[in-house]
Amino acid sequence: MDLSATVILAGLILVLIWFSVKSRKHRLPPGPFALPLIGNLPQVDKHAPFKSFLKFSETYGPVITVYLGWKRTVILAGYEAVKEALVDQADDFAGRNQAALALKLNRGYGLIISNGERWRQLRRFTLTTLRDFGMGRKGMEEWIQEESKHVRDHIEMFKAKPFDPTFLLSCSVSNVICCLVFGQRFNYKDKEFLRLLNIISSVVTFSSSPQGQIYNIFPWLMERLPGRHHSLFLETLEVKRFVEMKIREHKETLDPSSPRDYIDRFLIQTSQEKNNPTTEFNHDNLVITVMNLFLAGTETTSSTIRYGLSALIKYPNIQEKMQQEIDTVIGKERCPNMEDRKSLPFTDAVIHEVQRYLDIAPFSVPHYALKDISFRGYTIPKDTVILPLLHSVLKEEKQWATPGSFNPQHFLDQNGNFKKHPAFMPFSAGKRACVGEGLARMELFIFMVSLLQHFTFSCAEGPDSINLNPEYSSFANVPRRHDIIATPR
Repeated sequence: MDLSATVILAGLILVLIWFSVKSRKHRLPPGPFALPLIGNLPQVDKHAPFKSFLKFSETYGPVITVYLGWKRTVILAGYEAVKEALVDQADDFAGRNQAALALKLNRGYGLIISNGERWRQLRRFTLTTLRDFGMGRKGMEEWIQEESKHVRDHIEMFKAKPFDPTFLLSCSVSNVICCLVFGQRFNYKDKEFLRLLNIISSVVTFSSSPQGQIYNIFPWLMERLPGRHHSLFLETLEVKRFVEMKIREHKETLDPSSPRDYIDRFLIQTSQEKNNPTTEFNHDNLVITVMNLFLAGTETTSSTIRYGLSALIKYPNIQEKMQQEIDTVIGKERCPNMEDRKSLPFTDAVIHEVQRYLDIAPFSVPHYALKDISFRGYTIPKDTVILPLLHSVLKEEKQWATPGSFNPQHFLDQNGNFKKHPAFMPFSAGKRACVGEGLARMELFIFMVSLLQHFTFSCAEGPDSINLNPEYSSFANVPRRHDIIATPR
């Protein structure tokens, strides 16, 4: 045996010993045997990792240890385990994993992947500011209603001919968050705006592709290999430069007595805390948090609406029933508002079922053990990645009558009234639940109802041609694109 082979063998033995020692030191949750260096990667479906994690849970239970590469990861499967962790032990599970791809893009700043005092300050400020500017209130409702008119006008231009609604819906949804963050909306034909939306879509798609998964596991290797990630990182700098330009414009026109939007509020807070050595209100956190809101406030909601239209094309009887209910309660002229939701139980149930069935974030945004955590008789050691498998909650057989089918009855009682479901967790739960949940709920309801008031949706190839299985599954379930037809009613 030559020297290099001996060194490699010795290294593998040392890694095996390290795994063994770690397992004995902590009472880790059970899991499949992990190979040195690559861990359980050969056993994980690179096109849909959550499916492999579900299979592991059938053998090892709802709390499982796996190794993605050499990174120890604990999977939480099923409603009971996820709720117990994220809600009942919310403080223990409030840490956020700084995945390599997110760290490369955010450099540790901003709201989404920060921890500790940075996260607490930014989350508290962001929630307060978004609420002050109308999230869940009448002012925001009027912005969404106005944007729904713009998107309808653009759809009418296609004159009942097939079109891809992806970027049209991205424009409309993004304009809502732009009003909150930048204090302005953008024309749907604005080339710079469309370029930014295209970059955002590319980031989400890459993050959910096998290449994105490999980057998170072996970033040092991927940095040295050619690939899409290098050009993507350069493209995200365009988004950063756009945000920095908007911040400069805000600084030049800022009136501290009359803040216009999120950026103004942040700049005022930064000035007020300039002598506070522990403040997190600085330029880097402002830039990255605005980017976080811009991305999260655009892609997930617009993808959900697009997926909802595809589902209604596939199930035209459901679409027809929604339109009958909408026509009866609202008619075809008045713009819908959130008060209408309680009078539209079937419509509300369909929108909830769209979110459940799409399952847009199969294992949430990864959490992280900032300290040793005791959970269900096990120890989850510090520096462990934690994946609450939201897919297993939204599709659990014990929780849903027909989890594998698109069925609005999941959210209706025997009398046809809307009913809440405790296992409905598309926005996650606990202290790391989505800060924009209230905004997203308003957008989904008003946009969907407004579109169905004015159009009947179909496709040239017929309902059976619609594939509701995602194009990519990892960080997000990315819906497939379909050309659709919007026939004016």
